[in-house]
Amino acid sequence: MVDYICNQYVIGTPSPQQTKLEPLKSLGFNISKATVTLNSNDLNQLLNLLGSMFKAPRIGFSVSLKRHSFTYGTRQTIIYDNILTNDGNGYDDRTGVFTCPVAGTYMFVVDALCKEATYLALDHNKTPIAFLHRDSQYSKNPLVQISRTVLLKLTKGDHVKVSVGKHVFMNGYDYSGFTGTFLY
Repeated sequence: MVDYICNQYVIGTPSPQQTKLEPLKSLGFNISKATVTLNSNDLNQLLNLLGSMFKAPRIGFSVSLKRHSFTYGTRQTIIYDNILTNDGNGYDDRTGVFTCPVAGTYMFVVDALCKEATYLALDHNKTPIAFLHRDSQYSKNPLVQISRTVLLKLTKGDHVKVSVGKHVFMNGYDYSGFTGTFLY
């Protein structure tokens, strides 16, 4: 294109515009000669390197209570015994605690099928930050499903768990669970 514009003004004495365009003409030719040759191995290595730089970590877990029912005491950590997935191995099924392996924003969901008054808390580093509650006034409805979703900014090593606010009875059979996933 630069060559076409420059050649349009070549008739007679060069105009000031032609003089200004001449360096661009040589630049256009230099760019067209610049080529990079990569064999397939080099190209694959480059793509793998770039992909690993921009690849989000795979961190996520989903756990539930498998046994029939549980009775928990005040401030007791709920230990979910059925691991559906545990990508990144952040959830510890011995303690019921998720330990953050990579800093970032995470989404957590807690749900429970409850028969009576229930108070649950989502704890971040032993501090309750979100609550679930089923009031005893719903005694005519024997079972009620409660749920809460929270986004948290975590640093590596932070702990997240579900604990009991008061003495509580929860149903198992995979009706009560705890899920967390790394977002960004």
